Amino acid sequence: MRAFSDNYIWLIESPRAPQHVLVVDPGDAAPVRAELATRGQTVAGILLTHHHPDHIGGVEALLAGGRAPVYGPDDARIAGLTHRLKGGERIDFAELGLMFETLHVPGHTLSHIAFVGHGALFCGDTLFSAGCGRMFEGTPEQMNASLTHLKELPPGTRVYCGHEYTAQNLLFARTVEPHNDALRQYENAVAVLRATGDPSLPSTIAVERRVNPFLRCDVSGVRAAAERHAGRPLTQFPDVFAVLRAWKDGFR
Repeated sequence: MRAFSDNYIWLIESPRAPQHVLVVDPGDAAPVRAELATRGQTVAGILLTHHHPDHIGGVEALLAGGRAPVYGPDDARIAGLTHRLKGGERIDFAELGLMFETLHVPGHTLSHIAFVGHGALFCGDTLFSAGCGRMFEGTPEQMNASLTHLKELPPGTRVYCGHEYTAQNLLFARTVEPHNDALRQYENAVAVLRATGDPSLPSTIAVERRVNPFLRCDVSGVRAAAERHAGRPLTQFPDVFAVLRAWKDGFR
C-alpha cells in the first residue's frame, strides 16, 4: 500500500492463517490500519529494513493496544525492536507458514538489511527498480557489494522496494544505455502501469539485471558511459558504480 508521496508499505499474508499479516516498513500507521480493518486482519509481526522515519514511523501506533514481534537491524536508532538482526539470520513464523532469510546490505545506511523468502525480496531503499538508494552512510564499495549480492538471487525473485521511483530511474538508465532494447520495453510497460495509477512494483531480479545500470557495472556499455561521464578510465566495478551514483545524484 502507498504512504506519504511515494513510499510503499508491504503486507505479507499468511498461507496458514490469512487473518494475520506481516507488515514491512510501516512508516505510517494510518493506511495500514485502514487496510487491515477492510480485510479483517491483524498484525502478526513487523519487519524493518532500516532506521529512516518514513520506514519505521508507524510502528509504535500499530502496536498500541497489542503485541507483535518487531524485527529489524541492530541499530540504536530504532526503538521497540524485539529481535535485533545483523544479517544471516533465519526468521521462522511457523504458525503462519512463513520463513525469511535476512541479508546485510549496507550502503544506503550501514545497518540496512533485506528480507528474502517465498520468492520475494523486501529490500527497503537498497535496490529500486532501475535504480538504487543514495549512499547516506555507506561507501561505493559497500553499496556495490550489496547490490551484487542481490543481483545473484534467483532471476524470478520478485523485488519489493520501498518507493515508487521506477519511471524517474528509467530516465537516467536510458541516458546511460540509450540503445538497450530491454530498457525501452520496460519503460513502455511501466508507463502503461503508471498512467492508470497502478504500481510499477514488484519487479524481478531478471528484469533488474537487464535494465538497472547499478546492477550492470560489469557491462561494457555501462562502463563506457561512466568513463565518458568521468573523463577517465575506470578499471574496477566499484569505481564504475561510484561514478554512476554521483551522476544520478545530480541528474535532472
